[in-house]
Amino acid sequence: MSEVSDFPSNSKEKLVSDMKVVVSDAEEILRATAGVAGDKIGELRERILDRLHDAKIRLADAEEMLVDRTKAAARATDDYVNDNPWRAVGIAAGVGLLLGILIGRR
Repeated sequence: MSEVSDFPSNSKEKLVSDMKVVVSDAEEILRATAGVAGDKIGELRERILDRLHDAKIRLADAEEMLVDRTKAAARATDDYVNDNPWRAVGIAAGVGLLLGILIGRR
């Protein structure tokens, strides 16, 4: 799922969440139609099961990649703050001031 790496982090999280819902819904549909007989239905169920299995694997890979990137970003932030504590305090104060101004205008 290489195209996932082109999305911003929160979009990736949303994509993983949405895919989990789709997989869950597909599994529920398969359970609901388990009693339906016929060659064509049987073939369709097998294809869907194969695709669901592949989707679960790709979903797990994407989720692992998100966790790894989040951990890397947290480590980088921690390293930056440890190397530049006063600069980090200044940036945090500036962001807090901007948020205060924006909230105060509402």
